[in-house]
Amino acid sequence: MQDDREDVFSKAVRAGKRTYFFDVKSTRGRDLYLTITESKKHTHEDGSAHYDKHKIFLYKEDFEKFRDGLTEAFGEIDRLKGTGEYVQDEPPRSTDDDAPPYTDLNFEDLDRKDI
Repeated sequence: MQDDREDVFSKAVRAGKRTYFFDVKSTRGRDLYLTITESKKHTHEDGSAHYDKHKIFLYKEDFEKFRDGLTEAFGEIDRLKGTGEYVQDEPPRSTDDDAPPYTDLNFEDLDRKDI
């Protein structure tokens, strides 16, 4: 039996050590569904790496409810940030007066051995 399912669209979003994949796929019956995959890289002391992956399948009957829920959640984040109801704690300051209060981190550098 031939597998008629196909990948229709794919978008990867890199965010530090995580990558999010948004994949639109088609079923044999030509219905569309979405998979959202979070992939997080873990590096071992010996330099080898493995990836933890978590996947969500979203089917057509849930698209609108999912979009509405996500839009509402982002709206609430914007509201809380705008009103000051949610105030993020500041990172701890160094006791060394000469040290800058913040460190500029580049997570892409964590895998490099030459630094």
